[in-house]
Amino acid sequence: MIYRSKAPLRLGLAGGGTDVSPYCDEFGGNVLNVTIDMYAYCTIVPRTDGKVVFHATDRDEHFETESVSVLPLDDVLPLHKGLYNRIVKDYNEGKPMSFEMTTYSDAPAGSGLGSSSTMMVAMLKCYMEWLNLPLGEYDMASLAYQVERVDIGLSGGKQDQYAATFGGFNYIEFYDHDRVVVNPLRIKNWIRNELENSLVLYYTGTSRDSAKIIDEQKKSTTGTQKGLDGMHELKHQAALMKECILKGDFEGFADCLRHGWEAKKKTSSVISNPHIEEMYTYVMEHGGKAAKISGAGGGGFMMIVCDPTKRYGLVEALKKTDGEVMLASFTEKGTQAWTLYT
Repeated sequence: MIYRSKAPLRLGLAGGGTDVSPYCDEFGGNVLNVTIDMYAYCTIVPRTDGKVVFHATDRDEHFETESVSVLPLDDVLPLHKGLYNRIVKDYNEGKPMSFEMTTYSDAPAGSGLGSSSTMMVAMLKCYMEWLNLPLGEYDMASLAYQVERVDIGLSGGKQDQYAATFGGFNYIEFYDHDRVVVNPLRIKNWIRNELENSLVLYYTGTSRDSAKIIDEQKKSTTGTQKGLDGMHELKHQAALMKECILKGDFEGFADCLRHGWEAKKKTSSVISNPHIEEMYTYVMEHGGKAAKISGAGGGGFMMIVCDPTKRYGLVEALKKTDGEVMLASFTEKGTQAWTLYT
């Protein structure tokens, strides 16, 4: 049999960064995000030859070994190895497993769309399909977070795992002791359509290491009043934006996006750079209302909001630059898995 899964990538609309410890542990964090029609994919095919094989086709990385209980964590596919170790330990009585896993993503690593955490969720969902693991959505997202942040030790927040697991528009609250509350938002169709028609994604062509940026952000927000004030403002804008979306206040939505980006830049000196600022100015000069770098910052995708009547012109202007333009639709479903009987 063949087991497959997919998990949707997300746009961080507001509050990103407040889901990272120690800020959320002390002050509580609020994040507003939505999943889009770009995915991370995973396929598992059981083997009988006692080997474990990983293919990350989008990264052109391959790993193969004799089946063992614990795979050493290194720079080669650490997400795949870390999750394998946890699955064997917690759900297979410590016994080695033999299978072939193939993964790829619609977005490059470092895109700012939560690609690494979304891949973790997709792989976990595929294991759940294969092994019939009885994990609920909160359990699943929490496990994906624990493996990535604790077992492997990659810095980052909690929002991506929950967004990919639950799907749709969510206002997510983060508290101490890893407590998370996901509030799905009921968005009217006309509001959803207007937001989609107002949205442009622009890939700056610059991938970045989000873990390094987040480490820098942690130092800033715990060591400077400016950084801490920026985080408080990010959380405030997330609450305001939620209200704007529910009411269909699109000018208010753009204002929140703009204020959120300015607040984000206060939390670390590496959030923005001259290239990003140059592109932001270019976007505003060609019809953009507001924009921000999605995710930790420093590169990846720029999320742009504009008047729908000006979107075509903005897209044509962006095509003349070195980056890549994409138009995305929102999705309602979180991660999914299925079985092929061969």
